Amino acid sequence: MPSSPDRTVASTPGGTVPSTPGGTVPSTPGGTVPSTPGGTVPSTPSSTVPSTPSSTVPSTPAGGSGGRRGGTRDRILDAAAEVMHRDGLARATTKQIARAAGYSEATLYKHFEDKTELFLAVLHERLPSLAGLLAAEPDGSLRDNLVAIAARTLAFYHDSYPIGASLFSEPRLLAAHRAELERRGAGPHKPVDGLTGYLRDQQRAGRIRADADCAAAARLLIGGCLQHAFLDTFAQREYDPAQAQQRAAALVDTLLAGLR
Repeated sequence: MPSSPDRTVASTPGGTVPSTPGGTVPSTPGGTVPSTPGGTVPSTPSSTVPSTPSSTVPSTPAGGSGGRRGGTRDRILDAAAEVMHRDGLARATTKQIARAAGYSEATLYKHFEDKTELFLAVLHERLPSLAGLLAAEPDGSLRDNLVAIAARTLAFYHDSYPIGASLFSEPRLLAAHRAELERRGAGPHKPVDGLTGYLRDQQRAGRIRADADCAAAARLLIGGCLQHAFLDTFAQREYDPAQAQQRAAALVDTLLAGLR
């Protein structure tokens, strides 16, 4: 396994921000994040919706996993989340991450192919999960489901935006990262695609107006969450679960007024 920084830059294309608003999200929804700068989550069946009530806050708090785990892979992931959040995806290297975890770079490469795979694992396993939310069985009202989606998306983007934003200052790294995400079937469009599918299912069930543009509605909701994340990141505000829930409800109520 290579142990030089060259491997990190050359064969590990930058990697990012979901959905991931690569993501996100929601179907930042595998590869992770809603129009998150850089990556999001894998696509999920269009019929999937969250099973958590609107009052539920993200099960994974913004800011990471909430404590180090014992195994080598988990320690590397914890370190990656910290380094990527602090330095951004473009500047973070596998050498830095391995050092922060207390291992050699060769050990890191025994668990992850490159920085992009490591980034996607961070999105999946160390940020608020959008994939699980959209993959849940339908339960609850349309409004409750959408509020749960929006609340989780707000948490996801709050954590992922600082990680991926740095890629936009490095056009070549961004292009390489985008190509790698496409190869892995991931990308920031996934959350919008998943939410569009869910809204179309609701439309066929008669809960949404027949002439409503479900794709536009999905982009509006995911985009609103991303805008909140951008403003909070710019102002260096901490994530506030109660405020996120209020924002999610406001976005959904406004959206539904035009869909029914």
